[in-house]
Amino acid sequence: MKLALSWLTVLPLRVDDVDDKAARRAIACAPVVGVLLGAFVVVVLKLLAVSNISALVAGFLVVGVVALATRGMHLDGLADVADGLGCYGPPERALKVMKDGGAGPFGVVSLIVVLGAQAAALPHAQWGVIVLAFATSRAAFGICCMRGVPAARPEGLGALVAGTQHPLVVVGTWVVLAAAAVPLGWRAVVAVVVAGALVWLLVKHTGKRFGGITGDVLGAAAEIALLAVLVIA
Repeated sequence: MKLALSWLTVLPLRVDDVDDKAARRAIACAPVVGVLLGAFVVVVLKLLAVSNISALVAGFLVVGVVALATRGMHLDGLADVADGLGCYGPPERALKVMKDGGAGPFGVVSLIVVLGAQAAALPHAQWGVIVLAFATSRAAFGICCMRGVPAARPEGLGALVAGTQHPLVVVGTWVVLAAAAVPLGWRAVVAVVVAGALVWLLVKHTGKRFGGITGDVLGAAAEIALLAVLVIA
């Protein structure tokens, strides 16, 4: 859990000697970090509501706060994956584009659409839906890291966590999320299912396009799952 918090938040936690076993457990704990982030977002939204600012402005401010709280890593991953999928050439070319520090047109448009939609949806969502959305977004890592999913590079975060998650653990996590969505209504249950399907399709497509997953794919999966739950539920 400490490693998961150090990876996924700005909390000043230091973890030494990270091996495959620690990485596997950290990915499994990621949905719990999502619950904490979701609760944090609910508190921020309630504080902004007191100031009586418009809902859309509050949504954009919250999106910015979340980016600061998570170092913007998932947003960087979303932009890089969009640019990688949008370029021509073999996997090596796509990986090179993704590793380049800048953001291309596909990445910029993806950020505008995803962040804008999240900002518009957040202020109108029930607090339970918000917590569910962030938990689901971090559960997306499990699908990305299931056994049988290779890493696109021999180094980096993708290489450390690829193939570390047992399918039964991943399926169990998503069943729990779907069950937790039941009290929030049928739309919330559908949202979890759709989010899982979108992440799975992303993993399959990036596997063909890049030759496996990278840390950027995990970030893109989280943002897509978060958006799906917020918009649908």
